[in-house]
Amino acid sequence: MAVEATSAGAILFRDTRGRREYLLLKSRPGDWEFPKGGVEGDEELQQTAIREVTEEAGIEQFRLLDGFRKDYDYVFEANGKTIHKTVHLFIAKSFEASAELSNEHRDLQWRDYDQAINTVTQDGPREILEDAHEFLDEREEEDENEE
Repeated sequence: MAVEATSAGAILFRDTRGRREYLLLKSRPGDWEFPKGGVEGDEELQQTAIREVTEEAGIEQFRLLDGFRKDYDYVFEANGKTIHKTVHLFIAKSFEASAELSNEHRDLQWRDYDQAINTVTQDGPREILEDAHEFLDEREEEDENEE
């Protein structure tokens, strides 16, 4: 019987000289991923995502964007137990240019879409990055059409 676990996080992006870049964190085991972590107490998923971005990336000036939430799941072993984890990812726009490495990760990098899609290690988050990128492209087109 698997133990159920829930995490939430965000695909964090910034605009640098008209170019969108995504923040990737390298976990201790070596996977490149997005800021995410376990839901604590009675937190809402968005609250968890906000806390994790601040804790894992040192970024406080950002905003979750409405209308996007995707999830993926995976199974792993820990302490002799099978864990079934569901991860909910939002999109967040960073208003800070730099991020700060936490002790939970070995490295961090801002990557453009093509680099990011080839760097993210797992299929679940990679597919969600594809969806997020399309979502952001569509939002930009809508914004341009309104001007």
